[in-house]
Amino acid sequence: MSDLFDDPREGENAPEFSVTELSGAIKKMIEGEFSHVRIKGEIGRVSFPRSGHVYLDLKDDRSVIAGVMWKGVAARVQTRPEEGMEVVATGRLTTFPGQSKYQLVIEDLKPAGMGALMAMLEKRKAMLQAEGLFDQSRKKPIPYLPEVIGVVTSPSGAVIRDILHRLRDRFPRKVLIWPVAVQGERCAPEVAHAIRGFNQLTPGGALPRPDLLIVARGGGSIEDLWGFNEEVVARAAAASDIPLISAVGHETDTTLIDFVSDQRAPTPTAAAELAVPVRMELLAWVDQQNARLSRALSQGITQRGQRLRDLSRALPRAETLLDGPRQQLDRWSDKLPVALMQGVQRRKTHLSEIKGGLRPTGLRQRIEREQRELAKVSPRMNTAFQRDVRLKRDAFDRLSKRLSDAGGRQLQGWQQQLEAMDRLRETLGYKATLQRGYAVVRGDGAVVTTGAAAAQATTLEIEFADGRLDVSDKAAGPGGSEPTAAKAQAPTTTKARPKATPPKPEQGSLF
Repeated sequence: MSDLFDDPREGENAPEFSVTELSGAIKKMIEGEFSHVRIKGEIGRVSFPRSGHVYLDLKDDRSVIAGVMWKGVAARVQTRPEEGMEVVATGRLTTFPGQSKYQLVIEDLKPAGMGALMAMLEKRKAMLQAEGLFDQSRKKPIPYLPEVIGVVTSPSGAVIRDILHRLRDRFPRKVLIWPVAVQGERCAPEVAHAIRGFNQLTPGGALPRPDLLIVARGGGSIEDLWGFNEEVVARAAAASDIPLISAVGHETDTTLIDFVSDQRAPTPTAAAELAVPVRMELLAWVDQQNARLSRALSQGITQRGQRLRDLSRALPRAETLLDGPRQQLDRWSDKLPVALMQGVQRRKTHLSEIKGGLRPTGLRQRIEREQRELAKVSPRMNTAFQRDVRLKRDAFDRLSKRLSDAGGRQLQGWQQQLEAMDRLRETLGYKATLQRGYAVVRGDGAVVTTGAAAAQATTLEIEFADGRLDVSDKAAGPGGSEPTAAKAQAPTTTKARPKATPPKPEQGSLF
């Protein structure tokens, strides 16, 4: 500080400082006077950035002090800071020159007495209850006789021995133990990880998935049991797909996991009793039910036998039931021959009556009468038939003429279309172009459209309107000889070849 307060310059009343010098002097003074302090206050604003550090405010009714917990301290502190919690913070006071502010670098953070812990517990409990994690509708039933039981507890305490001993006495089952710390800063994350780990096991795998979970711990103070009041443990227990029994502390101890679990046991031993029935009692109950079933079956058979005998005494004998039908059969057998003879005689009489009405004279007269009726009707039928035939023939002639006319018109239309298309073909074809004085040059059988292609072709053929002309050896050979005369190809048509007319001036000579 002596360097900062030298004698003032001549003509000035106070020394000059740079901003960094003044900030450093303030920092040294505050850190020297308040190297280690304990502050009691209420936590205000809290933020947890991804860096792992924790930034918070400590306040009372009149003042606010900013605080910071570095990543390593935040991971070691047992109490997670929450807004509104009353705490005692231990650390050193320093300044932050970048913002001209002072802050407390917290090295330890603890709740300010039992009241603060209970207030924080009630606040957390109200929050979870508002989310519906305590509702009875979401609790799962405890299996009556689980095959595998998972236990989350300390492997070295008396709790696991009590649970195993009680299970062995009541009904031996397979037990999987997930060792965890049951108090301290590692308690909450390890218990939550154990619950999630049991739920992630595959049913029927090499390590069987438990049918029931027991989270157990012996008694202790509220600070010792505080790991089971953490929000991460409560949410893990609520999200468990496996039914869960909480057995934390004694009967008077209550933690948040007791409210979200599917069933709460007052002690770890009671949890084992809730998990499985007593094997001997179950065997006795099975024997009792077997005896009741045997008695019920025996009584049912006896009662039904007695009922059957009572009904059999009321039924008549089989011989008595057949006496009436036998007598009726004998009476009908005696009447059958007489009835057959009477039926035959009655049908003979009816046939004779019909035969008398079919005499030859009467039949011939009936035929003659029908012929006369037919002769009367025949002329009328012939006249009507001829008239109908004539009308049908006239209609047929008219339809034939209409069909013939329509066919002729359609054929004429098709002929006209064909002629128009043929004229169009002639117009669009290159033959009509040849008539106007043009020619088609082919080289080696392909049409030549450029001078370079004509120069490369070995043979040239020129097609005019009246025929084709083959041109061979269109240039001098290697020895410098003159080109041979061109041989004219006869026209492709059978008509006489007309005299060649001189080319038009605008076309130019092809040679």
